Amino acid sequence: MKKTKINPLLRLLKLVKPLWPAMLAAIFLGTAGHLAASFVTISAVMAAGKLFAGQAATSLLILVLICGLARGPLHYGEHYFNHLIAFKLLALLRVKLFHALRRLSPAKLEGKNKGELLALITGDIELLEIFYAHTISPVAIASLYTLCMVYFIGHYSWLLAFWALAFYLIVGLVIPAVNARLTSLPGQAIREKISRLSGFVLDSIKGSEEIRQFGQGQKRLENLQKADQELTKAQQRLAALGNWQQAATTLAIQIASAGMLVLSLLLRKHGMTLAGSLTVTATMMSSFGPVVALSALSTSLAQTAASAQRVLDILDEEPVVSENESGEEPTFSQADLQKVTFTYPDGDQPVLKDFSLHIPKGKIIGIHAPSGSGKSTILKLLARFYDASEGQVSISNTDIKKIKTSALRQLESYVPQDTWLASETIEANIKLGQAATRAEVIQAAKKASLHDFILTLTEGYDTKLGEGQQLSAGQKQRLGIARAFLHDGDLFLLDEITANLDALNEGIILKALKEESQDKTIVIVSHRLSTLAIADQIITL
Repeated sequence: MKKTKINPLLRLLKLVKPLWPAMLAAIFLGTAGHLAASFVTISAVMAAGKLFAGQAATSLLILVLICGLARGPLHYGEHYFNHLIAFKLLALLRVKLFHALRRLSPAKLEGKNKGELLALITGDIELLEIFYAHTISPVAIASLYTLCMVYFIGHYSWLLAFWALAFYLIVGLVIPAVNARLTSLPGQAIREKISRLSGFVLDSIKGSEEIRQFGQGQKRLENLQKADQELTKAQQRLAALGNWQQAATTLAIQIASAGMLVLSLLLRKHGMTLAGSLTVTATMMSSFGPVVALSALSTSLAQTAASAQRVLDILDEEPVVSENESGEEPTFSQADLQKVTFTYPDGDQPVLKDFSLHIPKGKIIGIHAPSGSGKSTILKLLARFYDASEGQVSISNTDIKKIKTSALRQLESYVPQDTWLASETIEANIKLGQAATRAEVIQAAKKASLHDFILTLTEGYDTKLGEGQQLSAGQKQRLGIARAFLHDGDLFLLDEITANLDALNEGIILKALKEESQDKTIVIVSHRLSTLAIADQIITL
């Protein structure tokens, strides 16, 4: 296998360490189960040989019965422990992935396709079940089982034992290694195509109204069909490689079995009995189960390795801004941007250049500028979603990089342009995890001019969003503002909060903000001069 393919799987293997007792149990039960299955046939052939020679075969027939009865429980136990390990580790990986996404957000996630992230969290993680449940212990089981079979055949002839070992290695190692090399790139291509297709479908669903409005439905459908056809062709190519492997494996088993019969018959000149010849041939024919299962993994592992690499890439990705977990916790007195120059990580031109701004406590600062001039970037720097490329951003005369991240979040109430809603009740959406009473939630909703609308709903604040209950853009924005009022930070960072509001609701919210500003500091970014009318100072970029 290629190095790039081995590395991610080796890293996944390290996660099994805390669960090694369960892994050992799966290996022991799996090896015993396969031996039991094989010795049903082997013991039956040996018993037939004894009966044909007129000898008693009671013990062998009892062994046939015992092995047949034991096979089921042993097989169940193996799969139980394998899937116990798999599901525990998949849960662990999901948690690790969630923490990684949280660490990378919001800066690193702004440019990522949400459909691809969804495919990563669901499809790619699920594919790793193949590795944990159907790869690790089967490799060990096939190895132990092969040694047992070689040792058993060696009792009859070590020449036959070496013949068997050679074909076990061909079926279990050589053919899978060749197939793995052939399927590595196709497997990676399939995962990438699935990811892009998921992103395309998600984008189409989110933009369904615009697509319908501008008559692009047929074109989107054609693009979807084209992407689906490309995925199907890639899957067919991978399946063809799998068919080649199956054919090669079947041919190798046939040659091994026929060769075992011929060689054992030739060894009759050296004392090999007919019963012994039939026994080793039956052993050869019935003993490829574990190595065939191992061989079949090489095709599925092509996609598994690609999925593992995609997951590990996210886990390894460095955030644009690292959280400060043990920094200073100042009380708010002022905020400053001093000679700040900032360029986005994927940009080549600075959005802000040598920009300075003083924000005194208790004042309302308005920032007015056309789109793309960097006004929203100022808020993101104050929230430390990004760090300045040059210059310094400070809160209370403390470099923002030295402030504990949780303390900074507590100081600030940030309302972005687009309000995110969880599939929870309206009350839970306003709280967003904060410990607050219903009365406090209602008070925040009133300040955001949202309370009267909520009362028109059948279940009021207990109305669950996302289940047939859709909010308009303006209502979403007001809910985001209610969150900010409830959070009650000392510094309000408001990005185009009235962009989707009518004049009446804009006036109500601005009045509430004006009243709040008696002991709060507010920075409002807006292209509406009417919104900035409450500002004590307006900065034009």
